[in-house]
Amino acid sequence: MSGIEGKVVAITGASSGIGEATATLLAERGARLVLGARRSDRLTALAERITRSGGTAVAVRTDVTRREDLSTLVNEACGRFGGLDVLVGNAGIGPVSPLDDLRVDEWDRMVDVNIKGLLYGIAAALPVFRARGGGHFVTTASTAAFRIVPGMAVYAGTKHAVRAICEGLRQEAGETLRVTTVSPGFVETAFAETTTNTQVREQLLHTRDRIAIPPDAIASAIAFAIEQPAEVDVNEIVVRPTAQG
Repeated sequence: MSGIEGKVVAITGASSGIGEATATLLAERGARLVLGARRSDRLTALAERITRSGGTAVAVRTDVTRREDLSTLVNEACGRFGGLDVLVGNAGIGPVSPLDDLRVDEWDRMVDVNIKGLLYGIAAALPVFRARGGGHFVTTASTAAFRIVPGMAVYAGTKHAVRAICEGLRQEAGETLRVTTVSPGFVETAFAETTTNTQVREQLLHTRDRIAIPPDAIASAIAFAIEQPAEVDVNEIVVRPTAQG
């Protein structure tokens, strides 16, 4: 048996990209999955595909900006599978642009999804983990949590916050709770396509098409952290293309 088999894992942002790749890999290794995302059609199709392949997965429509949705996701795991072992907080957005664009609505949305979504997940899962005497938070951050570049000030700010919150959680965790932050570089996802500044979007797409790594690479890093023995806490993983500066 692997260190993943039989674990109950909830994943936000599971309908595509890193979340979808993570769900697929963990299902192959025997995890029981509760999948959350806003796009119900893609989410349901993923759960059905995993089930047809012999895995175990249920879909729960989840908007991480709604605290009650995170509670529902965790409650579904507990009600259907008897508990929750891992929360993979993967939901995130990055409509990046220069500050001079004053795209304040996009700034608000990044704060709501990237920061508040993380906090709502912690609020939902932490009491369950404490009551069970163990659990694991795995959160997707970004290399923007380490390096700020023009056009990414607000996005990088949210990812710095993610890293800071997760480090604070780790220090408060005690001996039975594990906390992992995974920071991807350029990955083959739809990240760039959400950017409304045409020039920035084209630059991102060009870089992505030139050097990006597949979502499977990040899924493997997440699986590595989860499969470790309970006394081993892998705190930070940075995965970027070798060509990324």
